[in-house]
Amino acid sequence: MPKPQNTFSSRRRRLAQRAVHAAWAWVQRTASVSAEHPGRFRFGALGEGTRLAFPLGTVFGEPWIRLGAYCIIGEQVTLTAGLMPDLDLGPDPILRIGDGVVLGRGSHVIADTTVTIGSDCYFGPYVYVTSTNHSYDDPHQPIGRQWPRMEPVEIGPGCWIGTGAVILPGARIGRNVVVAAGAVVRGEVPDHAVVAGAPARVVRRWTPAEGWQPPLRTPAPVPVPDGVTPEQLAALAGLDDESVARLAELDDGDAVGRDRPDPGRPGDGRQPVRPSLAEVDAEG
Repeated sequence: MPKPQNTFSSRRRRLAQRAVHAAWAWVQRTASVSAEHPGRFRFGALGEGTRLAFPLGTVFGEPWIRLGAYCIIGEQVTLTAGLMPDLDLGPDPILRIGDGVVLGRGSHVIADTTVTIGSDCYFGPYVYVTSTNHSYDDPHQPIGRQWPRMEPVEIGPGCWIGTGAVILPGARIGRNVVVAAGAVVRGEVPDHAVVAGAPARVVRRWTPAEGWQPPLRTPAPVPVPDGVTPEQLAALAGLDDESVARLAELDDGDAVGRDRPDPGRPGDGRQPVRPSLAEVDAEG
């Protein structure tokens, strides 16, 4: 015998779930930190359009932290300046983050000495950047009790730092560098390089004379043309294999010329290069 369902209890549970989710979404919106609503935080600079998502990770030393404009700081991101809270770190900023930076969920930026992150850098989740490392010179003392070593860290503009990467003290990363997921970076990394591994090494690099070496294995993505609507993109995505094959044939004809006669089409005998988006919509 099937057990009778308590419809009232099930409905009440769904309503409670909706209420909890709605309340949590309200808390996230209300408790996020921005220049207009900084809460208890007094950053050295907090640019226009920048937002720190709630819940925050550990944040202290904020008077020595400068964040640029239009940054996205994900949930549970830790930002610290100095070894511990309530220190006087002098007149200069310790942690500088440029404009348009994205720090993924759960990332840590530990700036016991100077850390600089250039504009338009994107960090995946759980990236760890630190200017401090434990020392183990004395074999008779616990490592955690020995005075750490500190070296400045600099990450150039336009970099992509993959999930779980670790940037160690003294790292100097150039502009437009890709750091692969899980890489452990120390030392100098040149501009326009891809680094991977632990310790990280350069696995690909671009130079004006040779381009990418080794060559890229896939073609560059083609950007969506201006003026294309989401509805038209959805129509393109919904094409079946036969329609895609017909479009490929038309593209092949484009390589021969725009004005090749097509006896199978009525009209002036000229074959268009490719169908318009309106034709795609009609075929889809």
